[in-house]
Amino acid sequence: MLASTLSGAVMGVDGLLVRVEVDLALGLPLFSTVGLAEGAVREAKDRVRAAVKNSGYEFPPRRITVNLAPAAVKKEGSGYDLPIAVGILAAAGALDCPDLAETALVGELSLDGGVRPVRGVLPMVLEAQANGIRRFLVPAENAHEAAVVQGIEIIAVQSLRQAMDFLGGLCRIAPSRTDIDALFSRRSEYPVDFAEVRGQEHVKRAFEVAAAGGHNLLLCGVPGTGKTMMARRLPTILPDLCLSEALATTKVYSTVGLLPEGLPLLVTRPFRAPHHTISDAGLIGGGQIPRPGEVSLAHNGVLFLDELPEFRKHVLEVMRQPLEDGMVTIARAAASLRFPADFMLVAAMNPCPCGFLGDKVKACTCSPVQVQRYRGQLSGPLLDRIDMHVEVPPVPVQEISSRNAGEPSAAIRERVNRARRVQQARFAATKNVTCNARMSPRQLETFCPLDEAGSKLLKNAIERLGLSARAYHRIIKIARTIADLAESERISSAHVAEAVQYRRQQYEVR
Repeated sequence: MLASTLSGAVMGVDGLLVRVEVDLALGLPLFSTVGLAEGAVREAKDRVRAAVKNSGYEFPPRRITVNLAPAAVKKEGSGYDLPIAVGILAAAGALDCPDLAETALVGELSLDGGVRPVRGVLPMVLEAQANGIRRFLVPAENAHEAAVVQGIEIIAVQSLRQAMDFLGGLCRIAPSRTDIDALFSRRSEYPVDFAEVRGQEHVKRAFEVAAAGGHNLLLCGVPGTGKTMMARRLPTILPDLCLSEALATTKVYSTVGLLPEGLPLLVTRPFRAPHHTISDAGLIGGGQIPRPGEVSLAHNGVLFLDELPEFRKHVLEVMRQPLEDGMVTIARAAASLRFPADFMLVAAMNPCPCGFLGDKVKACTCSPVQVQRYRGQLSGPLLDRIDMHVEVPPVPVQEISSRNAGEPSAAIRERVNRARRVQQARFAATKNVTCNARMSPRQLETFCPLDEAGSKLLKNAIERLGLSARAYHRIIKIARTIADLAESERISSAHVAEAVQYRRQQYEVR
């Protein structure tokens, strides 16, 4: 007596279809699970046995073998409970479902037969839809998350009995629906706004340029100048998420179980601000079974590192590859996994340990050695990968007390969206490049020609500031973004001059 059904697994943040094969044989009662099953999967036998009995079915007193194929891939989690239970009952003759082998199921079983939610449902459903699976039974709590995928029936079940009745044709359950248009209508709803920021017009301009081109940004200034305040408002001016970006970001959050309650699809760009005590595995991902880190949770959004020199140096250095590639590769003995990490890095720091180097009011109490040690936490290669370096000066009292609101985020976002549409048209034939910050050197030659005045200005700036070849290319990318905001096809010397200002190191060690 043999039955087979489908379930799903998650490898990294991508789904994988798993075939659950159940064989009932004569012999002493025994329940064995094969196919590289981890602890939670092996424990399914006790949950399944109790759930089957408490749902009113007879648990077959046979030698039961459950195979999870492909057998070479490690299986973890409790999501195999439901397909195993259904497979056992089908093999025992308690279920007649002709297309069971082409039906996918996932869910954890409680001892009374209830179906509990699991993590990573969205990647599993996307993989099932890509493989032509017509129907997927999921826990009721995961139904709206799964239903954002079009072209596959999502059946929400609350118990093993309900799943059996549906598969046996004894009851009908309407497929779950998620109104994606209604979700996207809320993508401009943010609790904060740039209108709340007084003064700092040149810093706001830097944020607008960074948002328009996807450039990384470093803010340096004395305490209380609004660095964190403005950084937290950056997502409000970033371009609107499209469906493919929303799905890619939601997959990461679904995998780690961080989807907000009542929000099956992330329609606003994520903002992650880890504490400076974070480990390298917490930042880029890792663990015995690798999980996405903060750089992946910030995919298509913003990663904000406040008090940048307070982070451990080796933790910051692991960001070099994600900043260049937009992807994290974690190699383990069993497998090598890739996590998406296409994020904007925004970092804030004080100019010195006491915070007042260069301040016109308070005197700095740090020695040159202390300042040098503090700044030495940031390596040259890491700073070189941050496109824009902006000084944030103190705000005058008259501007703080002014009742005149600043420019709202919606107005800035409209200009950013226009610039991004230009870039999307420019890179339409290029895969994985959607903004100026991701241009290759060959694309720089094609899309960013400089006139004689701009070339001369840039050459003088590179020589005087002692910048690297990477900085040379990044200045040109920033100039291209500034030209896009100005709706100019040509990059003028004025655009280059503004771009150079964003690469200057404002504070020197005295």
